[in-house]
Amino acid sequence: MTDDNRFEPDAVTIPVGETVVWRTVGYAPHTVTAYEDELPPGAAYFSSGGFTNEAAARDGASGGGGVLDRGEEYTYTFDKPGTYTYYCIPHEQAGMTGTITVEPTAEFGQRGA
Repeated sequence: MTDDNRFEPDAVTIPVGETVVWRTVGYAPHTVTAYEDELPPGAAYFSSGGFTNEAAARDGASGGGGVLDRGEEYTYTFDKPGTYTYYCIPHEQAGMTGTITVEPTAEFGQRGA
């Protein structure tokens, strides 16, 4: 996450079970906040700060909750296939959004999950 108010890269494709790490490399503070209504079926909500839904994340960020300052990071492991869109609360209006596409693996399909 940069001072240009961007997730870099802003779109990635990963296999099920992969962990993504977001790190603030600039001086501007950022959040990682899932768009709750765009989660794949059965996927858990995720956000820096550990909020359980988008409304709580937005409320929490107003008090500094979930905000990642320079050098801080947030990790999340994606265990359901699908497309996940997310944003930075302070910079959403500036277009700071990202997309993660999680693809099923042969191993995932064999487990029947």
